[in-house]
Amino acid sequence: MLRIILLDRLAKIAFFAALLFTFYSAVIPPKQALQLVPWDKAEHFIAFYGLTGLAAAAFPQRSLLIIAVLLSGFGALIEFVQGLPMVHRDRDVWDWVADTIAIIAALSPMVLVWWRGIDRSGMARPVEGRSAKPPGGWQPGQKNIDR
Repeated sequence: MLRIILLDRLAKIAFFAALLFTFYSAVIPPKQALQLVPWDKAEHFIAFYGLTGLAAAAFPQRSLLIIAVLLSGFGALIEFVQGLPMVHRDRDVWDWVADTIAIIAALSPMVLVWWRGIDRSGMARPVEGRSAKPPGGWQPGQKNIDR
């Protein structure tokens, strides 16, 4: 139990540290920012793919849909801030698109693992000791996803 609590806290610390680092890197002058690859959209994809994985690990009880929406909103916020005159960066909607595609790519395997646990009759079945409930508790057709 103590290990799970420790891992949970470490995941949350890693997620928020990565979130702050991503925002900081997005608002400082481009020449000062860490550059992983030469293409800007690939950097956005890498950053948000990693953030999404960390978010799913840090908040395992949260709906994947909520995680996706919040992270996509964070990407939009970054683009809004970059467009402010005092930041001296360029706002680019395609950066936000790259962020959102990365979020979808990171969450897709989690949804597919859950999807494989559904039998053809539409009833959820557990897969080898796992709950048939999807990650984060979201179910297809579920109207109220607030937790």
